[in-house]
Formats: sequence, C-alpha cells, structure tokens
Amino acid sequence: MNQTIAIIGAGPVGLAAAAHALERGLDPVVLEKGPAVGHAVRQWSHVPMFSPWAFNVDAAAERLLKTAGWARPDGETYPTGGDLVSRYLAPLAAVPALRERIRLHTEVLAVSRRGFDKVRTAGRDRAPFALRCRAGGEETTLFADAVIDTSGTWFSPNPAGSGGLPAIGEAQNAGRIRYGMPDVHGADRGRYAGRRVAVLGGGHSAIGTLTALAALPDAPTPTAVIWLYRGADVTKAYGGGAADQLSARGELGLRLAQLVESGRLAVETGYRLDRIESDAAGLRLIADDGRTVLADELIVATGFRPDLGPLRELRVALDPALECPPVLAPLIDPNEHSCGTVRPHGAAELAHPEPGFYIAGMKAYGRAPTFLLATGHEQVRSIVAALAGDHEAARRVELVLPETGVCSATPGGSRAGGAKTAAAGCCGGPAPVPSTACCAQDHDAKAAGEPGCGCGGTTKTPELATA
Repeated sequence: MNQTIAIIGAGPVGLAAAAHALERGLDPVVLEKGPAVGHAVRQWSHVPMFSPWAFNVDAAAERLLKTAGWARPDGETYPTGGDLVSRYLAPLAAVPALRERIRLHTEVLAVSRRGFDKVRTAGRDRAPFALRCRAGGEETTLFADAVIDTSGTWFSPNPAGSGGLPAIGEAQNAGRIRYGMPDVHGADRGRYAGRRVAVLGGGHSAIGTLTALAALPDAPTPTAVIWLYRGADVTKAYGGGAADQLSARGELGLRLAQLVESGRLAVETGYRLDRIESDAAGLRLIADDGRTVLADELIVATGFRPDLGPLRELRVALDPALECPPVLAPLIDPNEHSCGTVRPHGAAELAHPEPGFYIAGMKAYGRAPTFLLATGHEQVRSIVAALAGDHEAARRVELVLPETGVCSATPGGSRAGGAKTAAAGCCGGPAPVPSTACCAQDHDAKAAGEPGCGCGGTTKTPELATA
C-alpha cells in the first residue's frame, strides 16, 4: 500500500511537497481551508516578490507542469503574488495527477495519532495520524501515515502592542487597523489616500507599505505617512543595499532611506505602542513612554507567528523563543544570526519527536522573518525523500541561496550551539552603490585597506540546483 501523506495548505510549498510525493510514488492529499490554491498568496497578490522566477519554481513541480505543456516564465523577471498564483500555482493545481488530490474548503482543526493522545507512548509510532477536518459545515477524520504542515503564518499576524501583546484598545478599534500589506495603490487606495496613516514595524512588509504610501499622489490632499519604529536606529531597517544579491530587496531599503532623508516620512523611533484610543478626530496611538501619535488609520506590519493550536496533541519540539524546530533556531534567530542568509536545510533539521510529522515553509521558521520560498522547496524535497526512505537524498543539499548583505547580530549575544555572531557594531546601513561590501561599515573598512567588518560580505552567485 502506498504511504499516504497529508499536506496541510495548498500554497507554493504545500503543492511542491505534493509534486515531490507523486514523483516518489507516495499518495499525497492536500488540505486547503481556503476556496482556491494559494489562498494566503492571494491576500498579497499586489505585492512584488523580492526573488525572481528562478527562485520561485520548485523542480518537481516544474517537471509535473511540463507534462501539461507549461512554459516556465523568464527566470530573471520578478513576479507579484498574483503572478505566482496565475502563472504557476493555478496551472500546477490543474494538472490532473495533482488536481484530484487537493481538497479545498477543508480546514484542519487538530492533528493527533489514532487512539493516542500526547501522553501515551507504547505503540504510538505505529498508529496513523488522525486529522480532524471541517468541510461544508461537517467534521470528519482523515487518517494518514505522515503529515507535513505547510499552512504558513499569514493569517496569524503579530499584534500591535509591545511585548507581544495586543495594545489596549486594539480589538475595539479593529475597524481602523489593518495587518500585513494592504493594496495601497489598488483596492485600498480610497482608504489611505489623502489621510494620516501610521505604519508600525521595521521589516520588509512595513518598508514596502511605507514606500507605497509615500508614492500616492498629493492631489487633492497629501497623504501624511508616519513610521512607528520600535528600534532606536532606523538604518538597521534599510537592509543590505547594493550587497543584497536579491536586488529588489536591497533597492527597497535604499528607497526607504531616501524617503526618510527627504522628510517625506515622519519617523518615531523607540516607539512601543501601549494603547489605542479613538474619537471623531481619529486614532490616538499612545506609546509606553507617553508619546502620542494622531492618525486616521494604522497599518500593523510587525510580522507573523505560527498557529500551533491544531498541533497540541502531537509531540512537537519547538525553540522557546522562535517557536521553530530547535535545530533550526540558531540558523535563523534574528538576535544572534550574523547575517540574513540561511543555509539550506531539510528533514534532519525539521524533525520532531513525533515520527512522520514535519512543519515546512514559513511556519517552520516560527517567528523568524528571514524565509525565502526557495528554502521551502528545499525543505519539502528533503522531507519527502526521507519519508520515501531515500535518506541519502534527504541529507543532500541541492540549493544555494543568495546573500542578503545585511548583518543583524546583537553585540556580545550568543545562543548555545548557535552560529558565530558578527563583530559588535557591524552593519550601519546599506553599502553604497556600486560595492561588494555587505554593509556600510564593511565598505568603509575595506576602503581603508582593512579586512572588513567580519560579517561575511563576500558575494556568491545565487544558483538554484535541481533535484
């Protein structure tokens, strides 16, 4: 009997896992709570991706697509989320071999072992997984030999308050708050154009939203953009600039720097939101030090966290800080990791005490922000190989990722068993153009004849090796 693999989520990583499973002669079933494949990606369909097509197509998925006459997009062009769905995910899901294995409108409520709660051990590894699902208002149980959770984190955004808690009044003012990346130049334009808009966050989602808001035309009324940044130094948010091998990502930070320097954005640093109040005049955003910002709308772009509730009856090992597999944590911890680049990893790093269960894709990174789609493809290639018994292929690394050119280590910080951190004080913002340095400080050091700042700014040509 073929081994049945339940794959939670029909996004790019989930569909790639199914493609690899089909190649291996396994029996995948893909469970998607949304009405269509790529349900989460469709929420940010207007957003250009940092990585070109060359890094966004899984090798097994491409081989499956070619059986249906699919032509791969130009590898050097950059898709939007909508392009990813229409030109890749939707055609992939339409291939007959995969189409019949995708169940839409099917939400996974909980995962356990048949007849075993988390506590019971004897015979546990021989019991199939039991996935409690809800579809069409009815609950059913699906049994599987293995489970790969690729459900992502998009629908679990972090709250606006500092310390990981919702701000007081956040729920009461939900009508004036959006999370993630609204379509500022499209569907949401009327909501933001000509208004006072505060953006909370310092990652790529926040930066993309800030630059989009700043580009809205002034007529008839200028849009006032306020950046609420929790850190003390906004230059850390600018990224690797010219040294980022994903040029679109580096250019985004450079554009943000120009907007700040020009005064187009009002910036509040060290801003930890504590309370949200409202009246007829708008929102009053009150920081824990008493500073108050007035705005009509608040966009919260403070990252995402995994929804672990459905996994409560499984034996899942997670890093206490990042909520990712413990072996993976030192590679991606933003407090400790010397540079944003993460080496490829697979089944060994993603294993849990529950045999046959894996978390892959964005959810595998827990609360860390450094995930790239190509990383998820490599994860599921390795995981499926391990489930098929090909442990040599599971251990093999078949991907080289581009350097980010940004250093994010905390001076003096270290994690037991973690990666070596960069020298204290490195980064200092993006390197100037042109430059092969990883950051401004590295550029200055090398220009003075010194070795550099030590955070690994040598460049490599990004490649996507095939399975």
